[in-house]
Amino acid sequence: MFETVCLDIPPLQAVAGSVRLPGSKSISNRVLLLAALCEMAGDQPTVLHDLLDSDDTRVMVAALAQLKEKSNETKKLFLGNAGTAMRPLTAALALRGGQTGGYELSGVARMHERPIGDLVDALRLLGCDIQYLGREGFPPLKIGEPKLKLDAPIRVRGDVSSQFLTALLLALPLVAAQDIHVDVVGELISKPYIDITIKLLARFGVTVRQQGWRRFTIPAGSQYTSPREIYVEADASSASYFVALGGLAARVDKPLQILGVGADSIQGDIKFIDAAAQMGVQVQSEANSLTVWRKDWDAASGQWSKSTGFLRAIDLDCNHIPDAAMTLAVMALYADGTTTLRNIASWRVKETDRISAMAAELRKLGATIDEGADYIRITPPSLNQWRFASIHTYDDHRMAMCASLAAFNPAGLPVRIEDPKCVAKTFPSYFEALFSVAQTTSKNIPVICIDGPTASGKGTLASLVAKQLGYHYLDSGALYRLVGFAATQAGVDLDDELAVATVASQMLIGFDADRVSLNGSDATNDIRSEASGMLASKVSSYPAVRQALLDRQLGFRKLPGLVADGRDMGTVIFPDAPLKVFLTANAQTRAQRRYKQLISKGISASIDALCADLEARDARDQSRSAAPLVAAKDALQLDNSNLTIEDSVAQVLSWWSSRFAPSQL
Repeated sequence: MFETVCLDIPPLQAVAGSVRLPGSKSISNRVLLLAALCEMAGDQPTVLHDLLDSDDTRVMVAALAQLKEKSNETKKLFLGNAGTAMRPLTAALALRGGQTGGYELSGVARMHERPIGDLVDALRLLGCDIQYLGREGFPPLKIGEPKLKLDAPIRVRGDVSSQFLTALLLALPLVAAQDIHVDVVGELISKPYIDITIKLLARFGVTVRQQGWRRFTIPAGSQYTSPREIYVEADASSASYFVALGGLAARVDKPLQILGVGADSIQGDIKFIDAAAQMGVQVQSEANSLTVWRKDWDAASGQWSKSTGFLRAIDLDCNHIPDAAMTLAVMALYADGTTTLRNIASWRVKETDRISAMAAELRKLGATIDEGADYIRITPPSLNQWRFASIHTYDDHRMAMCASLAAFNPAGLPVRIEDPKCVAKTFPSYFEALFSVAQTTSKNIPVICIDGPTASGKGTLASLVAKQLGYHYLDSGALYRLVGFAATQAGVDLDDELAVATVASQMLIGFDADRVSLNGSDATNDIRSEASGMLASKVSSYPAVRQALLDRQLGFRKLPGLVADGRDMGTVIFPDAPLKVFLTANAQTRAQRRYKQLISKGISASIDALCADLEARDARDQSRSAAPLVAAKDALQLDNSNLTIEDSVAQVLSWWSSRFAPSQL
């Protein structure tokens, strides 16, 4: 029902440690297709190692699986927004044919706005049967049986997308009964991606003859042969965000290490490190790793030498790093002057119009922007010009990842990322990787506390709010239930406060999604019984037990934030939380909820008995000497007796929006 619609990132101050990057999308989808073409040609399967698992690779895998199925009907392939799947498959299927009902290739709405006309024109000249099912020049496409004519050079434009040329180079070995020449019309953009294609073709037995960047020849008799196994190197485009992070906030004595890609990379975006170095980022490159730090750390004072303008502004032709250049645009916010990124016309036909999108979002942050057909010019904000921004991501993974860099702003402002799940296109675990190396003060990590009596629904509310915001979740009640259960299992006298506290301090617990483990064993169902709730109520009254669990609860306060529910989250554990909610409902309503919950599990219950039990627990919780159940003075009261869970979630999120960025949303 609910999913994360935005991610609130607090102000970040430093990065340190190491991060291992996922496999390259460009390489992954190329080798997936090449391996499939080998099998279609009768060669043995290819074992692929370290393949990227993302939205784009999943649609390629699904499409290739469909192509293996025997059917006389039209095969309809849905390719999402993956240009690295749509363009090469169009060429391969148009040249190969062999399907009685033909093929239909479609994608999401944005894919149907991304041009493919130049590739289709080139394929039609070869005798391929391709029809537009919608707007001329754009997917979706219908592909029929070809009547090939390969006696003349193939002409294809190179100034819109290098994927058109890549698609032809990957597909033409299927029909290379004679030398096949491909001539590039206009300037070829994104040349490093063509270099990747040529190098991978060689791995699969096809040697492309090349005359500069104008003519490419597939030799007669070219035939795919499997390399038996191939390793996918980490994604150099993804490395750009962490190179930037290191350049913004890593100390020389505590650098950031990026694993899986380095000096030996075949990807053109590895050249991003040269551009970053021009801006002043310190990068040490090894064969398969990068070590990065910011230059101006003053070891004597233990502070950065400057707080603003610590990177150098640059004027750069970015044709060789079109995707990674987006990272430079956000790094420009920290530069000492105006940065100009040129020759980036391809940005306009990517997952979104990236020049317009980047200009709009950087302006929100306070930057001054000048954009043209193939350039963007960024003048950074001064310290007092930085503004909080809710960044729209346009369903574009790179917009979301780039925007996270704004959280290191010198003004100490948070940043909101809308639709953060779009990073699944190439780097599903990006934000987890970011928060594994990012650092800030504990007070900067936001906490939402939801306290209230038993069965008020605070656990359900807190977990759903956490999912909406992409925050961690602390079910403090589960900790006390675990203590009671563990003490009983160990035969400890529950009237012995110190013995129970010892159990609390020594037990090994784990929270994984909806499962709870105790000392390595699943205890989820054990701690959800009514008897377990009674035990929790008893042991939670002991000051020694509450003290033993204090550090455990504080340890849940991790980036990007926490939603915690319990009895004393806002009064004792996180008194500095920016939002505290005291959730209530009358005893009869709570008893009815608990009754329905127990009956659904096949447990017999009486509403009257449950109501009496809840009232007794309320009295015990409110009267205990250690952390009694009471609303924090600054807590917002929410009576959900007559509210749906959707209403309650919406109310808390509304309160949170005003607290996270007061007067700025």
